[in-house]
Amino acid sequence: MSQEDRAGQDDGDELRSLTQIVDRTLRETRRDQVAVADVLDAFGHASFAPLLLVPAIAVVTPLSGIPAFSAFSGILIFLIASQWLVGRDHIWLPQWVSRRHVAGDRLAAAMRRIRPWAQRVDRHTRPRLRFLFHRPFRFLPPLACTLFGAMMPFLELVPFSSSLLGAAVVLLSLSMLTRDGLFALVALVPVGGAGWAIATLII
Repeated sequence: MSQEDRAGQDDGDELRSLTQIVDRTLRETRRDQVAVADVLDAFGHASFAPLLLVPAIAVVTPLSGIPAFSAFSGILIFLIASQWLVGRDHIWLPQWVSRRHVAGDRLAAAMRRIRPWAQRVDRHTRPRLRFLFHRPFRFLPPLACTLFGAMMPFLELVPFSSSLLGAAVVLLSLSMLTRDGLFALVALVPVGGAGWAIATLII
């Protein structure tokens, strides 16, 4: 399979909705502690879009209040998106990343809180603006996710900026999963919000 095909393919064991991603993550929260490796095994090592969605969803929930959680989520997003961008078949993560964990009950509470919103979003997804998933545009969503993930650790102290970038990654990943280009365009809104927050802090 060509690099281009890998960067634009649907994956994730027939996962096609945000609600399915949330529900599969919820199944993992039966453990006392949920490690990154557990989530990776649950979704599969070739499930780039679903695995991008998990940390991106988490960082827009109250879990982002855990010290350094947003920074770690950004590192995880960067590692997954960059490997998708360069055309790897499977995701590789260093052990210090795969061993990191969060309490199962805290993750479950966060996923349950966001599930109704996921259902609302899913009702509005359908294939649109599909030209965005062909050359020369198809590499832009994973490239944007790579850049946003790299930025998040540096924005740990800027209020709401990591959550805004997380929301952008959610929209971009969902657009790649469902082939709905409208969500990729809507992702520009939280990105603009993050830029405004940074500019306000600096000025």
